[in-house]
Amino acid sequence: MDSLGVHFVLDTILSILPTSLKAIMQNLPNATKDILEEIRIREKRPLEIIFRGGYAFVGAKSQLYREPGSAYVTSREECAAVLELATHHSVYTFDEELRRGYITISGGHRVGLAGRTVLEQGKVKQIKEVSGFNIRIAREAAGSGSKVLPLITDHEAHSVLPTLIISPPQQGKTTLLRDLTRLISSGIWPSPLWAGLGLKVGIVDERSELAACSHGVPTFDVGPRTDVLDGCPKAEGMMMMIRSMSPDIIAVDEIGRPEDAEAIHEAVRAGIRVMATAHGRDLADVSRRPILKQLIQDGVFQRYVVLSRRAGPGTVEFVCGGNGEPIQQRGGAAVRIGGTDRC
Repeated sequence: MDSLGVHFVLDTILSILPTSLKAIMQNLPNATKDILEEIRIREKRPLEIIFRGGYAFVGAKSQLYREPGSAYVTSREECAAVLELATHHSVYTFDEELRRGYITISGGHRVGLAGRTVLEQGKVKQIKEVSGFNIRIAREAAGSGSKVLPLITDHEAHSVLPTLIISPPQQGKTTLLRDLTRLISSGIWPSPLWAGLGLKVGIVDERSELAACSHGVPTFDVGPRTDVLDGCPKAEGMMMMIRSMSPDIIAVDEIGRPEDAEAIHEAVRAGIRVMATAHGRDLADVSRRPILKQLIQDGVFQRYVVLSRRAGPGTVEFVCGGNGEPIQQRGGAAVRIGGTDRC
């Protein structure tokens, strides 16, 4: 990302910080800003940042320290200000977000929350007395899907094969899915015969991270033939897309609930291809989750893409077929890095 893009990303994040914390973040070294991934704010504890390849505690004059002892300590008032600014001074209108443990702000950045939970009938009703924040920075990575798209393309149907993207948190799943929707919607295919022939893509963006909509309009480039249901539960949104928007492809982030599986089955029965993401280290890992295990056993997905951070976020470790077998590129090279023969 160029420096102008970095400044724009940081501006949206700085808008939810009180003056004291804003000044510290603004004065970070430019090289650090370029690779910044998280800002972690904890009441009465050291200010911390996470960046590509490591972490550091931050001093009052934006110095970076390995040890926490010299770092700036965030006050109760500063934490209260972050919550007020992130919720636009209307905390009570964010009850659902507080229950889920995060708030998505303009630009698709997710603010994770920690504090004392309030229970209702044994379930979390909300997080009260918020004392910890994890601001996860969302960035576009145009072109990140270019190497993967040829391996998930259905050449006979002029479409993509149903695909599940797998990785632990913060390793590039959402970024890759976003770029794949851009490529497919724009008609940027591996085959020159399809150049310019984009497909209709429906994004169900429950967490407002894929498209980062502002007033319903995507701020990330998700392609010209893409429609977005923003802030909508995945299962309900998929059914709405099927009934009303006639998509060729549906893209959803972080599946795993029973209702998600039911909606995916319904989409498949309607002839719609699904691209989705799920948390896990590999195919074996996600297969231990009952809902995902059933989808895998039912043969819903014909491609699995496994990511890691080994060479930076979005490193493609495997692209495998429906039975976990490595997929061969034309020319014979398996897109697989690691010590096993399966995803």
